[in-house]
Amino acid sequence: MTETAPYFADLAQGPEGGTAYWLTTSDGVRIRVGLWPLQDTREGAKGTVFILPGRTECIEKYGRGAADLAARGFASLAIDWRGQGIAERLLKDRRIGHVEDFQDYQKDLDAVMALVENLAEEHAMPKPWFLIGHSMGGAIGIRALIEGKPFQAAGFSAPMWGIGLTPVQKLLVRFASPVLHALGLQNLRAPGTKPETYMIWHGFKDNLLTSDREMFDYMTDQVVAQPDLGLGGPSSHWVTEAIRENDWAFEHDLPDVPVLCFLGGDEKIVNTQAVKDLATRWPSCELVIVPGARHEVPMETPATRKLFYDRLAALFEQSNG
Repeated sequence: MTETAPYFADLAQGPEGGTAYWLTTSDGVRIRVGLWPLQDTREGAKGTVFILPGRTECIEKYGRGAADLAARGFASLAIDWRGQGIAERLLKDRRIGHVEDFQDYQKDLDAVMALVENLAEEHAMPKPWFLIGHSMGGAIGIRALIEGKPFQAAGFSAPMWGIGLTPVQKLLVRFASPVLHALGLQNLRAPGTKPETYMIWHGFKDNLLTSDREMFDYMTDQVVAQPDLGLGGPSSHWVTEAIRENDWAFEHDLPDVPVLCFLGGDEKIVNTQAVKDLATRWPSCELVIVPGARHEVPMETPATRKLFYDRLAALFEQSNG
């Protein structure tokens, strides 16, 4: 029997009927999934969108996005990945973002897919399945597609197809990684990062996430009201794993799946050249540069959010024949 998990509906501001569940992955980690089944099923949902959040994010952050998808006829869900949200944290210091192996996130996704497969009719969350991957969720999503998980089309927002480090910094990370492991320091917070959630320590002025004050406040209010949802900087090991995951994606053939990739014109968090390079060599991927947008394209101005969800809804419907 699936166990109900806390879901902060007032903070999420998602569609009516949202629920959350605890799931246990194949390697025994407890994660959380939030489901937003389509309430008006007179014509049936057009499919179910799997929202793959970025690092530091939580289910509630995508409540408004779920409402945007519901308005366009799609059920949706979002995941608290291991090590963030109120899923099981992996280190004694719960403020540090961490994963042992980047492929472990696929185990989280597998657990969610199994749940949705079993609850498809009961929760009005039918196939076909679609994917939206933001930032770190973009790295998780591209592996899922390469490995053949059954998503009919995908959208990406500022995907972490390249971590935001210079080539020299990457070389330093590769050099330092075995040293840190030998000294037992690999799980400490990466140098230059902070223990608090970005919105809390930085504030709106000159932030790298969104130019929209109201959406910035929406994200901030969630971690102020529920501090356990917050997350600080990643571990040094997470950084090493992220680089390795990016390398893996660039070494593999890309699937013939319809893809839209959105990148803000003012993006300063992920490696924009890496995103452009991968999108260029992916024949079924269209790159959409959004002038003036920052890292959080789905959390940008109303006009940008409308563009994002309109374009994705059209892609999903078209791919469904």
